Amino acid sequence: MSTVAIKGWCPGALRPMQSGDGLVVRVRPYGGRLDAAQAAGLADLAECYGNGLIDLTSRANFQIRGVSDQGHLSLLDGLAQLKLLDHDPEAESHRNILVTPFWGIGDDTRSLAAELEQALAGSGLALPTKFGFAVDDGKERVLAGASADIRIERGRAGGLLVRADGAEFGRSVTRGDAVSVAVALAEWFITSGGTSGRRGRMAAHIMAGARLPDALLGRTEPAPTIAVPRPGLCPLGAMVGVAFGQLPHSALRLIAADAQGLRMTPWRMILAEGARTMPRGADLITEADDPALRVIACSGAPRCREALADTRTLAAALAPHIAADARLHVSGCAKGCAHSGATAITLVATSAGFDLIRDGSPRAAPVMRGLSHGVIIENPSMLAGGR
Repeated sequence: MSTVAIKGWCPGALRPMQSGDGLVVRVRPYGGRLDAAQAAGLADLAECYGNGLIDLTSRANFQIRGVSDQGHLSLLDGLAQLKLLDHDPEAESHRNILVTPFWGIGDDTRSLAAELEQALAGSGLALPTKFGFAVDDGKERVLAGASADIRIERGRAGGLLVRADGAEFGRSVTRGDAVSVAVALAEWFITSGGTSGRRGRMAAHIMAGARLPDALLGRTEPAPTIAVPRPGLCPLGAMVGVAFGQLPHSALRLIAADAQGLRMTPWRMILAEGARTMPRGADLITEADDPALRVIACSGAPRCREALADTRTLAAALAPHIAADARLHVSGCAKGCAHSGATAITLVATSAGFDLIRDGSPRAAPVMRGLSHGVIIENPSMLAGGR
């Protein structure tokens, strides 16, 4: 497998990342939501200062692609006017919070997320930039499969709990102390050596043997989980998928046109608040059984400098051949930026072709090596174990 440069950090708006198509500028909506004016403004900025393409990330953020060095400062001015910019890179990196999109007016979700944002901004915690939080306080958990290190959730009896990712149980908390306990858990992670572990993640720290102190140890079982939602109309509006997590600025305007606001998700879908019809566009997934939902693909070459192949052409061609209950991940390199976990089928680009991995992550041992694009397209059955 080829060697790749694992940077160990995610881009931001104030700290963009250089890619093959220019700077990647990540925008983190406060509370996981954009109002209608912010959504339209973000589309305008992507058109004016980027190459017009916008990524939806697994951290429920937007990424404006193709920004030039000269255009970056003007883009930041525009984000500031939209109230989508942090004061400094440290505050920006700390504000790594997933929020359930299924909150209702008057529940605790938005206030918990805002309180957590404020607490982290003033904490001074030296957390790894990939370290994140989740506010998943519905009656059923929807973010259990999404990347987060500290989770504010509900227990089976309905009360709030704070749980370290990787721990089976969480500590019961009141509404008033939920955020302070979450911050205390982050402080323990640092002081107990979590930042020296592999890529600085909570689950890896606990798996390596770290023991939570009694003050943070809990015995409360989290609420049950539900399956990842599918595109379609729902009581809160329209859940709209985006093929491979990338859409042109015009598609973002289309989604926002009839919505009161946009709620972000970690599933490369957007919940258009209050929409009563599904938007239609070539780049949008609006049917629950669309084959593109079975496939994950990173930006690939030439958009990413680390990628060793065009991933999305291959992913689009293979999607109809993937079983409805399986998932395919096509990664341009071994980093697995689009999805770090395991999938039924993973194809990883190398300098010698694609490696095929079954039931593993992009870093797992392949069962086949050096497969060409053409061979895979002509023999899609090999992905499921055939020849």
